[in-house]
Amino acid sequence: MTRPPPLDAPADRPLILVANDDGIDAAGIAALAAALDGLGTVAVVAPFEEQSAVGHAITVRDPMRVHEWPFEGPRGPMWARAVTGTPADCVKIAVQKLLPRPPDLVVSGINHGPNTAVNVLYSGTVSAATEAAILGVPSLAVSHAAWRPDDFEPAGRVAADLAARVLADGLPPGVLLNVNVPNRAHDEILGVRVTRQARARWEEEFEERRDPMDRPYYWLGGRFVDLDGGTDTDLAALADGFVSVTPLHLDLTAYDHLDAVRALTSETHV
Repeated sequence: MTRPPPLDAPADRPLILVANDDGIDAAGIAALAAALDGLGTVAVVAPFEEQSAVGHAITVRDPMRVHEWPFEGPRGPMWARAVTGTPADCVKIAVQKLLPRPPDLVVSGINHGPNTAVNVLYSGTVSAATEAAILGVPSLAVSHAAWRPDDFEPAGRVAADLAARVLADGLPPGVLLNVNVPNRAHDEILGVRVTRQARARWEEEFEERRDPMDRPYYWLGGRFVDLDGGTDTDLAALADGFVSVTPLHLDLTAYDHLDAVRALTSETHV
Protein backbone atom coordinates (compact mmCIF):
# COMPACT_ATOMS: atom_id res chain seq x y z
CA MET A 1 0.00 0.00 0.00
CA THR A 2 1.10 3.53 -0.70
CA ARG A 3 0.83 6.63 1.46
CA PRO A 4 -2.77 7.92 1.73
CA PRO A 5 -3.48 10.86 -0.56
CA PRO A 6 -4.50 14.35 0.64
CA LEU A 7 -8.19 14.65 1.42
CA ASP A 8 -10.06 16.28 -1.44
CA ALA A 9 -13.55 17.09 -0.14
CA PRO A 10 -15.39 19.27 -2.69
CA ALA A 11 -18.48 20.98 -1.30
CA ASP A 12 -20.73 19.47 -3.98
CA ARG A 13 -19.93 15.91 -2.94
CA PRO A 14 -20.98 14.35 0.39
CA LEU A 15 -18.20 13.88 2.91
CA ILE A 16 -18.55 10.55 4.73
CA LEU A 17 -16.54 9.73 7.83
CA VAL A 18 -15.94 6.04 8.49
CA ALA A 19 -14.92 4.82 11.94
CA ASN A 20 -15.05 1.58 13.96
CA ASP A 21 -13.94 -0.11 17.17
CA ASP A 22 -12.14 -3.15 15.73
CA GLY A 23 -9.18 -1.05 14.63
CA ILE A 24 -8.08 0.53 11.39
CA ASP A 25 -6.70 -2.73 9.99
CA ALA A 26 -9.94 -4.68 10.53
CA ALA A 27 -11.55 -6.36 7.54
CA GLY A 28 -14.93 -4.84 8.38
CA ILE A 29 -13.86 -1.22 8.03
CA ALA A 30 -12.13 -1.96 4.72
CA ALA A 31 -15.36 -3.48 3.40
CA LEU A 32 -17.39 -0.53 4.68
CA ALA A 33 -15.13 2.11 3.13
CA ALA A 34 -15.23 0.24 -0.18
CA ALA A 35 -19.03 -0.03 -0.11
CA LEU A 36 -19.48 3.70 0.57
CA ASP A 37 -16.87 4.89 -1.92
CA GLY A 38 -19.37 5.62 -4.67
CA LEU A 39 -21.61 7.78 -2.47
CA GLY A 40 -19.16 10.59 -1.78
CA THR A 41 -15.71 11.40 -0.43
CA VAL A 42 -14.80 8.80 2.18
CA ALA A 43 -12.43 9.65 5.04
CA VAL A 44 -11.35 6.89 7.42
CA VAL A 45 -10.48 7.75 11.04
CA ALA A 46 -10.26 4.71 13.29
CA PRO A 47 -8.46 3.44 16.38
CA PHE A 48 -4.82 2.45 16.04
CA GLU A 49 -5.60 -0.73 17.96
CA GLU A 50 -8.75 -2.72 18.66
CA GLN A 51 -11.09 -0.92 21.06
CA SER A 52 -14.01 -3.35 21.26
CA ALA A 53 -16.39 -2.99 24.24
CA VAL A 54 -14.93 0.33 25.42
CA GLY A 55 -18.36 1.95 25.23
CA HIS A 56 -18.35 5.74 25.05
CA ALA A 57 -15.01 6.21 26.77
CA ILE A 58 -12.98 9.26 25.78
CA THR A 59 -9.33 10.07 26.38
CA VAL A 60 -8.79 12.91 28.85
CA ARG A 61 -5.59 12.07 30.76
CA ASP A 62 -3.26 10.99 27.97
CA PRO A 63 -2.23 12.62 24.72
CA MET A 64 -3.73 11.32 21.51
CA ARG A 65 -1.55 10.81 18.47
CA VAL A 66 -2.78 10.71 14.90
CA HIS A 67 -0.90 8.73 12.26
CA GLU A 68 -1.24 8.76 8.50
CA TRP A 69 -2.25 5.26 7.54
CA PRO A 70 -2.02 3.28 4.29
CA PHE A 71 -5.55 2.25 3.40
CA GLU A 72 -6.43 0.63 0.11
CA GLY A 73 -9.85 1.33 -1.39
CA PRO A 74 -11.56 -0.09 -4.47
CA ARG A 75 -10.05 2.64 -6.66
CA GLY A 76 -6.67 2.98 -4.97
CA PRO A 77 -5.33 4.56 -1.78
CA MET A 78 -7.85 6.36 0.45
CA TRP A 79 -7.33 9.13 2.99
CA ALA A 80 -7.00 7.47 6.40
CA ARG A 81 -5.78 8.28 9.89
CA ALA A 82 -5.17 5.97 12.86
CA VAL A 83 -5.80 7.47 16.30
CA THR A 84 -4.36 6.29 19.61
CA GLY A 85 -7.74 6.61 21.28
CA THR A 86 -11.26 5.25 21.45
CA PRO A 87 -13.97 5.16 18.77
CA ALA A 88 -15.62 8.25 20.29
CA ASP A 89 -12.23 9.99 20.27
CA CYS A 90 -11.86 9.21 16.58
CA VAL A 91 -15.14 10.92 15.70
CA LYS A 92 -14.45 13.89 17.98
CA ILE A 93 -11.00 14.63 16.60
CA ALA A 94 -12.03 13.94 13.00
CA VAL A 95 -14.97 16.34 13.11
CA GLN A 96 -13.26 19.05 15.13
CA LYS A 97 -9.68 18.88 13.87
CA LEU A 98 -8.81 16.54 11.01
CA LEU A 99 -11.51 17.08 8.38
CA PRO A 100 -11.72 20.26 6.30
CA ARG A 101 -15.45 20.60 7.05
CA PRO A 102 -18.07 18.73 9.09
CA PRO A 103 -18.99 15.41 7.50
CA ASP A 104 -22.42 14.91 6.02
CA LEU A 105 -22.60 11.40 7.46
CA VAL A 106 -20.73 9.16 9.89
CA VAL A 107 -20.87 5.39 9.43
CA SER A 108 -19.27 3.16 12.06
CA GLY A 109 -18.39 -0.48 11.41
CA ILE A 110 -18.68 -2.98 9.99
CA ASN A 111 -18.38 -4.53 13.45
CA HIS A 112 -17.22 -8.11 13.78
CA GLY A 113 -20.21 -9.47 15.72
CA PRO A 114 -23.71 -8.18 16.51
CA ASN A 115 -24.50 -5.12 18.60
CA THR A 116 -28.00 -5.87 19.84
CA ALA A 117 -29.90 -5.48 23.10
CA VAL A 118 -27.74 -4.46 26.07
CA ASN A 119 -24.60 -4.66 23.93
CA VAL A 120 -25.30 -1.19 22.55
CA LEU A 121 -24.14 0.16 25.93
CA TYR A 122 -20.77 -1.57 25.69
CA SER A 123 -20.17 -1.20 21.97
CA GLY A 124 -17.49 1.13 20.68
CA THR A 125 -19.04 0.82 17.23
CA VAL A 126 -22.36 2.22 18.46
CA SER A 127 -20.54 4.84 20.55
CA ALA A 128 -18.75 6.23 17.50
CA ALA A 129 -22.13 6.77 15.85
CA THR A 130 -23.53 8.17 19.10
CA GLU A 131 -20.72 10.72 19.28
CA ALA A 132 -21.58 11.82 15.76
CA ALA A 133 -25.21 12.32 16.80
CA ILE A 134 -24.03 14.39 19.78
CA LEU A 135 -22.09 16.57 17.35
CA GLY A 136 -25.15 16.98 15.14
CA VAL A 137 -24.05 14.66 12.33
CA PRO A 138 -26.39 11.92 10.99
CA SER A 139 -24.91 8.51 11.72
CA LEU A 140 -25.23 4.75 11.40
CA ALA A 141 -23.62 1.92 13.34
CA VAL A 142 -23.38 -1.24 11.24
CA SER A 143 -22.62 -4.71 12.64
CA HIS A 144 -22.34 -8.21 11.18
CA ALA A 145 -24.13 -10.92 13.15
CA ALA A 146 -21.18 -13.32 12.94
CA TRP A 147 -18.21 -12.90 15.26
CA ARG A 148 -15.80 -14.14 12.58
CA PRO A 149 -17.49 -13.25 9.29
CA ASP A 150 -16.25 -14.81 6.09
CA ASP A 151 -17.92 -12.22 3.85
CA PHE A 152 -18.65 -8.57 4.65
CA GLU A 153 -20.08 -7.82 1.20
CA PRO A 154 -23.78 -8.27 2.16
CA ALA A 155 -23.39 -5.99 5.19
CA GLY A 156 -21.53 -3.47 3.03
CA ARG A 157 -24.38 -3.39 0.53
CA VAL A 158 -26.92 -2.85 3.30
CA ALA A 159 -24.77 -0.07 4.77
CA ALA A 160 -24.44 1.67 1.42
CA ASP A 161 -28.18 1.52 0.74
CA LEU A 162 -29.09 2.94 4.14
CA ALA A 163 -26.33 5.56 3.94
CA ALA A 164 -27.68 6.78 0.59
CA ARG A 165 -31.17 7.12 2.09
CA VAL A 166 -29.90 9.02 5.13
CA LEU A 167 -27.83 11.34 2.94
CA ALA A 168 -30.95 12.07 0.92
CA ASP A 169 -33.52 12.36 3.74
CA GLY A 170 -31.53 12.95 6.95
CA LEU A 171 -32.41 11.77 10.46
CA PRO A 172 -34.19 13.46 13.36
CA PRO A 173 -31.80 15.43 15.59
CA GLY A 174 -30.09 13.26 18.16
CA VAL A 175 -31.17 9.98 16.54
CA LEU A 176 -28.80 7.38 15.11
CA LEU A 177 -29.52 4.06 13.44
CA ASN A 178 -28.16 0.85 14.90
CA VAL A 179 -28.01 -1.67 12.04
CA ASN A 180 -27.40 -5.39 12.46
CA VAL A 181 -27.06 -7.61 9.40
CA PRO A 182 -27.73 -11.37 9.55
CA ASN A 183 -25.02 -13.84 8.61
CA ARG A 184 -26.47 -14.65 5.20
CA ALA A 185 -25.70 -14.13 1.55
CA HIS A 186 -27.26 -10.92 0.25
CA ASP A 187 -29.96 -12.71 -1.77
CA GLU A 188 -30.88 -14.76 1.32
CA ILE A 189 -31.59 -11.74 3.53
CA LEU A 190 -35.37 -11.53 3.83
CA GLY A 191 -35.67 -7.76 4.18
CA VAL A 192 -35.36 -4.96 6.72
CA ARG A 193 -37.24 -4.61 9.98
CA VAL A 194 -37.38 -1.50 12.14
CA THR A 195 -36.96 -2.89 15.63
CA ARG A 196 -36.66 -2.02 19.27
CA GLN A 197 -33.73 -2.90 21.49
CA ALA A 198 -34.36 -6.27 23.16
CA ARG A 199 -34.14 -6.73 26.91
CA ALA A 200 -31.19 -8.96 27.70
CA ARG A 201 -28.21 -9.30 29.99
CA TRP A 202 -24.96 -11.14 30.37
CA GLU A 203 -24.72 -13.82 33.03
CA GLU A 204 -21.09 -13.27 33.83
CA GLU A 205 -18.44 -15.03 35.82
CA PHE A 206 -14.81 -14.30 36.53
CA GLU A 207 -12.49 -17.27 36.20
CA GLU A 208 -9.55 -17.08 38.56
CA ARG A 209 -6.22 -18.14 37.09
CA ARG A 210 -2.62 -18.04 38.27
CA ASP A 211 0.34 -16.45 36.52
CA PRO A 212 3.87 -18.00 36.49
CA MET A 213 4.60 -16.19 39.77
CA ASP A 214 1.50 -17.86 41.30
CA ARG A 215 -0.32 -14.53 41.54
CA PRO A 216 -4.07 -14.56 40.82
CA TYR A 217 -5.64 -12.87 37.82
CA TYR A 218 -9.18 -12.96 36.48
CA TRP A 219 -10.72 -13.61 33.07
CA LEU A 220 -14.26 -12.46 32.33
CA GLY A 221 -16.60 -14.96 30.71
CA GLY A 222 -20.29 -15.70 30.63
CA ARG A 223 -23.29 -16.20 28.41
CA PHE A 224 -25.78 -13.88 26.76
CA VAL A 225 -29.39 -14.26 27.93
CA ASP A 226 -32.40 -12.97 25.99
CA LEU A 227 -34.99 -11.82 28.54
CA ASP A 228 -37.46 -10.55 25.98
CA GLY A 229 -38.97 -13.07 23.62
CA GLY A 230 -40.72 -10.33 21.63
CA THR A 231 -41.10 -10.55 17.88
CA ASP A 232 -40.32 -6.86 17.28
CA THR A 233 -36.79 -6.81 18.67
CA ASP A 234 -33.36 -6.62 17.12
CA LEU A 235 -32.61 -10.15 18.31
CA ALA A 236 -35.78 -11.54 16.73
CA ALA A 237 -35.14 -9.84 13.39
CA LEU A 238 -31.67 -11.34 13.10
CA ALA A 239 -32.92 -14.78 14.11
CA ASP A 240 -35.58 -14.57 11.38
CA GLY A 241 -33.07 -13.55 8.70
CA PHE A 242 -33.87 -9.84 8.52
CA VAL A 243 -31.69 -6.76 8.84
CA SER A 244 -32.48 -5.03 12.12
CA VAL A 245 -32.59 -1.22 12.12
CA THR A 246 -33.08 0.26 15.58
CA PRO A 247 -33.37 4.04 16.02
CA LEU A 248 -31.46 5.08 19.14
CA HIS A 249 -31.45 8.50 20.77
CA LEU A 250 -29.27 10.36 23.25
CA ASP A 251 -31.85 11.04 25.94
CA LEU A 252 -31.83 8.19 28.49
CA THR A 253 -34.59 9.70 30.64
CA ALA A 254 -37.25 7.17 31.67
CA TYR A 255 -40.19 9.48 30.94
CA ASP A 256 -42.84 6.88 31.78
CA HIS A 257 -41.51 6.75 35.34
CA LEU A 258 -41.07 10.44 36.16
CA ASP A 259 -44.25 10.58 38.23
CA ALA A 260 -43.28 7.47 40.21
CA VAL A 261 -39.89 8.98 41.02
CA ARG A 262 -41.52 12.28 41.98
CA ALA A 263 -43.68 10.36 44.46
CA LEU A 264 -40.66 8.46 45.73
CA THR A 265 -38.72 11.66 46.38
CA SER A 266 -41.58 13.89 47.55
CA GLU A 267 -40.56 13.66 51.20
CA THR A 268 -36.83 13.79 50.63
CA HIS A 269 -35.24 16.75 52.43
CA VAL A 270 -32.07 18.37 51.14
